[in-house]
Amino acid sequence: MSQRTGHCEEIARDAVRAGYETIVAAGGDGTIGEVINGMIASAGLESLPRFGVIPIGTANDLAANLGLKTSLEDSVKRLTGEHISQVDICMVNGRYFVNNAGLGLEPYITTLQQRMTRVTGIFRYLLATLVGIAHNPQWSMSMEWDGGAYDGPVTLASIGNGARTGGLFFTVPSADPKDGRLSFVHASITTRIGIMRALPMILRSGQGNIAEHPRVAEHHATRLVVRANRPTPIHADGELFPEWATDFHFSVYPGKLPLLVD
Repeated sequence: MSQRTGHCEEIARDAVRAGYETIVAAGGDGTIGEVINGMIASAGLESLPRFGVIPIGTANDLAANLGLKTSLEDSVKRLTGEHISQVDICMVNGRYFVNNAGLGLEPYITTLQQRMTRVTGIFRYLLATLVGIAHNPQWSMSMEWDGGAYDGPVTLASIGNGARTGGLFFTVPSADPKDGRLSFVHASITTRIGIMRALPMILRSGQGNIAEHPRVAEHHATRLVVRANRPTPIHADGELFPEWATDFHFSVYPGKLPLLVD
């Protein structure tokens, strides 16, 4: 059982070194991210053990994006089965993630929700979103990827291996954790009212989603380099980096995670 931030990473690292052929993470997306980083630290990307998930966290976005059943009974069946799906692993600045990473407003909201200790569940994410919109932080960023570039104002940049994050928000609607690509959006919506009007779109995965907003662009690539005009928070799988930064390098490693599925 995890006792502190980073403990799951240590446990996973030791389990791989001990020769376990299957590693299981019981928790949410942050726990999954820690375990995967621990596995890679010991095994590297080329020889990872089988990975299983018991989704008992707050949002369980990775499980939802992969269509995994969430009941304890179904999880046990999945973990004792032999069905494997090869899932992409992404990386930013040396930190691996399997569901989502973000710059700008998205991780800024994460910093807010982590302070809201008196509020629990999905409502905490929604409340933090409203407070973050009220603060309305803005950046300018230069972005380069294979086949394209952008230089200009950015409210948020979301990099998705999966489409959903925060239990509610489809920030990168076309993201697919098994397509071998980084999918990402960058948005420039400068007014609070404009962001509020766009909020319903970010709650949709299908028609009318946020990628259809005129101030939002969605791209697919194998690498992404971002430079911001001033430090921005960053998260990977919901876990904030300890320092805000200005330079970020994203990459994807197709099909490297052997994930047990239903």
